[in-house]
Amino acid sequence: MAFLAGTPLAFAPPAAYAPPFPSFRHAAPPPAYAARCPSLRLTAELARPTAATPSPEVSLGNIGVLLLNLGGPDTLDEVEPFLYNLFSDPEIITLPSWAQWLNGPVAKAISTSRAPTSKQGYAAIGGGSPQLATTIKQGEALEKALKKRGITAKSYIAMRYWHPYTEEALEQIKRDRIERLVVLPLYPQFSISTSGSSLRLLEREYYKDRELRQVRNVVIPAWYNREGYVAAMARLIADRCERFDDPTAPHIFFSAHGLPLKYVEDLGDPYKDQIEASCKFIMAKLRSMGYPNDFTLAYQSKVGPVPWLKPYTDDKIRELGAQGIKQLVVVPVSFVSEHIETLEEIDMEYRELAEESGIDGWERVPALGLETDFIDDLAAAVEEALPRTAFPVVSDINEGRPVSLRVVNDLVQLRAKEELIEYGPVNYEVRRVGFTPKAEIINGRIAMAAITAASAISYAQGSLWSSVIDGRLPFSFW
Repeated sequence: MAFLAGTPLAFAPPAAYAPPFPSFRHAAPPPAYAARCPSLRLTAELARPTAATPSPEVSLGNIGVLLLNLGGPDTLDEVEPFLYNLFSDPEIITLPSWAQWLNGPVAKAISTSRAPTSKQGYAAIGGGSPQLATTIKQGEALEKALKKRGITAKSYIAMRYWHPYTEEALEQIKRDRIERLVVLPLYPQFSISTSGSSLRLLEREYYKDRELRQVRNVVIPAWYNREGYVAAMARLIADRCERFDDPTAPHIFFSAHGLPLKYVEDLGDPYKDQIEASCKFIMAKLRSMGYPNDFTLAYQSKVGPVPWLKPYTDDKIRELGAQGIKQLVVVPVSFVSEHIETLEEIDMEYRELAEESGIDGWERVPALGLETDFIDDLAAAVEEALPRTAFPVVSDINEGRPVSLRVVNDLVQLRAKEELIEYGPVNYEVRRVGFTPKAEIINGRIAMAAITAASAISYAQGSLWSSVIDGRLPFSFW
């Protein structure tokens, strides 16, 4: 996995991804994985964790790790406003540019109509989403894992559609005077609709704030190909297989969150390729552990009439039942914490469907949660990324690497008259000796008023032209 340094928010999507984010920076694709997975258009390889040997730069300054996640309602009363936030996101409901003013009304209609059903679902799992509580514990575990590697860092949580929002997390980061920030989306695979939406919002909030622009940052965009993630998933699957009389008999069923097909076909979203690569990595690990089980990948949680990624989870369960499959080990491959899609949709709806389809053996792999090897690998990813925040991004320009327009705009020292403009990751000193931009505007207006008044007086006295020629206007009247 490649990491890129510094402000602006920078990340490196895999090959075959034509990003819709022109301001983000990209790196060369990783070495090909085609020899082992020739069917994949995505080129990827397993990223191996490094030893706990932080570089000297890592120990300097206050370090923060910003965990990005979807968020969820804590109570049933919060379900409808949560749904409104979700469906008002233009990355979720995409309207033509001329109709974008309808985002709010459309979101209101959808959230109002879906709220009763969603409330029933949340009521069935305890009255709210457990995601925030789990994410807090994951942040605490990550802090401890980093501490073992000699890195003192504080974790922050930025939920996309419910509290704590991105704005709340950034305010806390400012209060804590964080100097280096690693942004870590808790989505193993990158998608425009998940990590992409959070990162777009984060960038917008980041650049509105002069203080935040001085915080050096790096984004880990995806980590589906990290060895620790793959090993943790394989171990949990093997544990569920061992609950059957013949551990090699159950069919391994990967269920990933779905995505509208247009995201992949029209926008170049890498999510489908990364999901497929994740399954192949995990199955390769399982085979090395002695599990030759067959497997299937399907997509769940389809909403609305437009085509989504196929096969759909419910259709595939019916199909496997018709084929005589009797045992399933179900794997929520794109989830790292339990929430309504795992606890209600998989555990209740799909399990009931499986029983109706003649599948009587059912084991569901838990979300990764606080699994030690998973948390340790996230800590390794943060450690690998941190040194990149210490290197000036201008080195990319010096070395002739391709960069985005945003990088050039942020780093080239533009001059306005004799003053340097402060913008971006480098704190260009503005030498104003006590003046602020607002004060200078006021001073300028006062000066213009004085010049106008002096000119009027000179004109009234009949001495305007002689005053200008002699140099007394405008300077002698200040």
